[in-house]
Amino acid sequence: MSHDWLFQPCAVSDADSENAARAHQAQLTKPPGSLGALETQAIRLAGLQRSARPSVQQVWISVFAGDHGVAAEGVSAFPQVVTGEMVRNFAHGGAAISVLARALGAQLEVVNLGTVNDPGELPGVRRAIIASQTHNFCEQAAMTPAQLDAALRTGADSVAQAHTAGAQLFIGGEMGIANTTSAAALACALLGESPATLAGAGTGLDAKGIEHKAEVIARALARYPNDADALAWLGRVGGFEIAALTGAYVAAAQCGVAVLVDGFITTVAALAAVRINPACRAWMFFGHRSREQGHTRVLAALDADPLLDLGLRLGEASGAATAVPLLRLACDLHAGMATFAQAGVSNA
Repeated sequence: MSHDWLFQPCAVSDADSENAARAHQAQLTKPPGSLGALETQAIRLAGLQRSARPSVQQVWISVFAGDHGVAAEGVSAFPQVVTGEMVRNFAHGGAAISVLARALGAQLEVVNLGTVNDPGELPGVRRAIIASQTHNFCEQAAMTPAQLDAALRTGADSVAQAHTAGAQLFIGGEMGIANTTSAAALACALLGESPATLAGAGTGLDAKGIEHKAEVIARALARYPNDADALAWLGRVGGFEIAALTGAYVAAAQCGVAVLVDGFITTVAALAAVRINPACRAWMFFGHRSREQGHTRVLAALDADPLLDLGLRLGEASGAATAVPLLRLACDLHAGMATFAQAGVSNA
């Protein structure tokens, strides 16, 4: 098994298109910079899409689902069977991301990487089963090298489908009971932070539950010397869906598709992707700042300024999907506003 593809070059933004977009923004009928992030995001998109008129009308959402062996440590307020049940809910259109995808006219793909209660074949669900769950990383590495490779490549496969379908924006989501524990453990390893700093409520733990979660993470991290790279840590404490997201983010940058990162778990995956292939950071936009403890710290490590702060902590790509209209409006303003010359407005 080889992870060489992860280190292949990423696509690069076109400086001429970005400069042209910046110059165009300066001529629109408004004070310079008055639309804030709506201006800067449109300019970034112009460079990434190599287009004077960027667009994010074609949106692809992949929600990766997988169960975690560390759930056996009692780190979630919900039972593990919920993962498979939510996969079924996604397929039947009843989840928050299902509603949001319909409202956005986005393509929604659900990818089942392995759940303890397999819901079987379902419409709109791609079966990419690796195992029923990862190993309990308090006892052994979460994934074997073969499992890690399969998860990473599954994420890349989703991006390949999105690219073929003409997607202008890729959003990755996740579902997996105990995956905030996995994400917090990975973030602690990558950032050198303590579990008490990054472990949060997840599905709704109380203070005692969060303290227990931090203790579980500390116990797992103590099994290893802190001398490994992001890929090794991903295999040690990650999840199938977190690895799939990591692979997807790298692959998206390599084929030139912008990504909109969701909440805490997906941002940790983005951090892993950037540690593996730093050039992929240029292709990342960040949808929101979640209420999950630790998200702000991980965003800071990526120098990320999210579009929204609504107190969300659902996951499943819901926060990123909620931010899509802002990016669409940024593109509409860029393309639709009159210049000073066109409107006959003085620009003194």
